[in-house]
Formats: sequence, structure tokens, C-alpha cells
Amino acid sequence: MLVAVCAAAALCVAVAVAVAVAVAVRAALPGAPALRHRLARAVLRRAAGWQRRRLELRSTEVRRSQERRLRQLLPAGSAPGSDAFRENHPLMLSSPDGDPGGPEAPLLLLGPWALLRSCWAADPPFQGALLYLDVLRTTFPQALALRGTALFCWAPGSPRAPAGWPLPTLYCTPAEAGAVPSRAAALRLQLLFALRERGLRVLEAGLASELCDALAALRAGWPGLAEDLALGRLSPQLELPTGTHRRLQALLVPDAARAAELRAECARGFEGIARRLWPQLQVVVVGTAHGGEQLYSDALQQEDCKGLPFYSPFYWAAGALLGVNLWPEEPSPRFLLCPEWAFCEFLPCPAQEETATALLGELWEGREYALVLTARPGEYRCRAGEVLRVAGFHKQCPVVEPVRRESQTLSVRGESIPEERFLQSLRRAVAAWPGARLVDYVCVESILLGASSGACAPHYQVFVELQGVRDLSEGQRYKLDHCLQEDFPTYKSFRFKGSIGPLRLHLVAAGAFARLREAVGCPRPMPRVLRERRLLSAVQNAVVS
Repeated sequence: MLVAVCAAAALCVAVAVAVAVAVAVRAALPGAPALRHRLARAVLRRAAGWQRRRLELRSTEVRRSQERRLRQLLPAGSAPGSDAFRENHPLMLSSPDGDPGGPEAPLLLLGPWALLRSCWAADPPFQGALLYLDVLRTTFPQALALRGTALFCWAPGSPRAPAGWPLPTLYCTPAEAGAVPSRAAALRLQLLFALRERGLRVLEAGLASELCDALAALRAGWPGLAEDLALGRLSPQLELPTGTHRRLQALLVPDAARAAELRAECARGFEGIARRLWPQLQVVVVGTAHGGEQLYSDALQQEDCKGLPFYSPFYWAAGALLGVNLWPEEPSPRFLLCPEWAFCEFLPCPAQEETATALLGELWEGREYALVLTARPGEYRCRAGEVLRVAGFHKQCPVVEPVRRESQTLSVRGESIPEERFLQSLRRAVAAWPGARLVDYVCVESILLGASSGACAPHYQVFVELQGVRDLSEGQRYKLDHCLQEDFPTYKSFRFKGSIGPLRLHLVAAGAFARLREAVGCPRPMPRVLRERRLLSAVQNAVVS
């Protein structure tokens, strides 16, 4: 024990010395960004090493770490222990949307002394960011280059903190570009600033759909982007606040050579375009690439970002940071649930009556669990609306894969079709339509349509965007209903009895789903089952067949 304390003290002294040097250089050389970047990176490397060793230690004492975190979240004088906590507090219902959150913005960009203090703190966003920087440095050695990361992230009103926010010199995209009112304008601005930097190492997006829509804007508007690069200007078509326009314009300079390179590469086609435009790219970092965002992640890896590894560093649920991905080269993201970040409980799936929750150290590999979360004082035992599968263990800590969002389950008669299995059925149906490729989709339960759904039995309506076909026959449209009946016996039974009516399939125009994401009004994973009439109207207005 004494040895561990002495080692920690020695590490703290070393970090303190590095911080003191960082402060001195920052004051003496304010115009030396490269030197400041290298020094900040060195300081953060020490802090990240401390946090990684701390995580490894806590992973061997999960129960104690969880009990400690619970005490921090409960008011003083509460009955001690997780058993008493579970007896005194009933389970709370999940939030209405059930969608995972993200880092609340803006997070303060910490100065060196604050970084030092945080080495001892249990602040999940800061710990997570340090672990992310450590994993990135270890796996992709050039990824932490000065201005080597382009960020694609829309957060109207105030910038969202990127994954590497303690090291802001990583980013070439100005934070103000992501805070403009229009989502389409924000992504185009960020794309323009990214195109200026040929030496990018990392493309980072808060959501896979944000990067997907930014690169779709490149496909649709590369001649205009090339002209903007050549002239060093912001497009006159962008409607921006006057002050924002002036500040962003001041950052641009004409670059005819880069504009010519953009024209040449886009003229060759768009498969693998990211690697051709930025030859030194090492990785694509995506905040959320599972669940409702999986479709976009798959499309990026097959087309625009072909040949690049994808890395999802964090697992968020209900606005709380819960886990970190320590295995960036794995094809499917897996997250270590960190025992210091929140008090977690788990309900076995499928649900059973009067089942007690399991704690973090009591899970079984291969099983699925619904997440119950206590992450903030006063918000106790909340159903997070997330189902996780235990993929393995790191020491005593479970390593999980997100499986589904409970709020995105289709059910008009209690048949319960989860989003990931509905997508499997939809993909089977699309494969039977010659030449068709699925771009995007959403579903609606007929109760949301009210009288406009007609007098038939409750049913699903599905809105899809396809490439390669302009229309579908009635027989082709019925194929999706047929696939659902094959995949879900309960649904087939209700269809046979007439308790559920036939599914109705609608084709929508290209770009309809990008406009739908803007209509949502805030950055969040794509909803696959619409629950709001205003969002339903947005997609209904784009129906072409």
C-alpha cells in the first residue's frame, strides 16, 4: 500500500513539473502553437497514463468501486450499501424517447492546473477524454498531430465538446462552425475547413449520420466547394449570422492548388474519396455508430470511407458517460463499463416478473440485460431504455455491446419487433428488389396517423429512401410484410387473424432524411420509430410513391 502511495505521489510531482513548464511556455510564447501543442500533449500523456492505471486498478475491485460511487450520489445520512438502496428506491420508468445522450456542451477547455487537479478526480467526461487520447496515441501514432482532426458535429447555439476536448489544438474546424442554426450549413462549413487541410489524420463526428450527410454534401456540391476553396470565401448561399460570417471568413485564404486537387479527385468518383482527399488519414472516430446510426456507419465503410478503420470511443446512455472502448481495431465496438462513472444495475432479458436487478459484478457473458442507471444525485434507479449484451470481461468489469433501444420497438398489439431485427427483415426485402439499395428508413405505428390511416386494423407504415429504383410494384412492397411474418411468428399470427393490418410502404425523395434529422432540432441518434406528428409530417411531405 505504501509503495502504491509513493508511486502515485511521484507521478503527481512529475505531472506538476510538466504543468509548470506548460504554464511558463504558454505565457512566454503565445504565438508558438506547435510548441504549445507538443507540450500540452506531453502533459496529457502523463495524466492519461495515470487514469489508465487507475482504471485497471478499479477493474479489479468492481463491487467496492460501485459502492463508493453510490455513496457519492446519495445524500448524507442515507442508509449505506447497495442492498438498502435497492430496497428504499423503486425502479423508475425510462425516459420517453429512450435515446442515449452525449457530452453536454460546452465543456470548459481546462487549463494546465485544472488538468493536474483532474488527475485525482473522478470526473467521467474528463477521464473518458484522457483514456480516448491515450488509446488513440497508442494505436494510431500520428493521430494527435496539430490541426490533424476535422470535426463534424452540429450543436445549435453552443458547440458540443469533441472526444479530444482537453487538447483543442487537435482540431482544424472552428468550434463556431458547428453552432450555427442550420444543420446543413454547419456540416458544409465544417467540410470546407476540413478540405483546406490535406494532412488530416482523423475524421471525427458526433454521429455517423453527421459524417454521412457531410460527405453527401460533398457529392452533391463539390464544384461549389472547390470554387470556395479557390477564392478563399464562404459560399454566398449560406445564411449565417453577420458576426459568425465575418469571423469565419477571416480564417479563409485562397488555395487554388487544393481546389484543383478536389476537382480531380471528385471527377474520379466517390468510392474511397476520404482516403484520396486526405492521404494521411488513419482513422474515422464516430461518437455513436450503433443502434439507429449503424446504417450510416455501414454505408460510410462501404463507400466514402472505404479502407479506413472506424472507432467509437464512448458509450453514453441517458446523458451519462458509462463506458470506454479500449479496442479501437475491433470491427464491432465494445465498451468497458467503468465502475467509477455511475452506479449500474441490470434486468435480465427477456423480462421476468419480480426479478431482482443484478449488479455490475454479477453479469453473465453472452446474456442480454436492460440497463438501470443511477448517474446523478436525485435521479435514482432509472430505466435507461437500453439493452446490452455482455461480450466478455476485462478483469472483473463487463465489456458490453449495445443491442437495442427499447423506445424504438414496434408494437401495435404487443408483438414487440425490436429495431435491429426489423432492419434485418427490411434488408432481406430490399435484397429481393432488383437493383435496389437501402439508403434510409423510418417506421410509424398507425395510431400516430389518426383518421388519416383509414378504417383498417392497426398496422405499420414504413418510409424508405432507395437508390437504384424509382418505384416498386404492389407485390414488391408486400415482400417486407412477408419477411416480417417469416421472422416474427407473433406478428404472423396477428396478421392471419386480421388483428394487424398489412404493412404500407412508401418511397421518399433523396435528401428527405437529412431534412428530417434537421427537423429533430438537436443532435441525437436517428429515431427509427417516429412518435411525433411534426416529424411524421416532415417525412410524409417527401413521399414520391
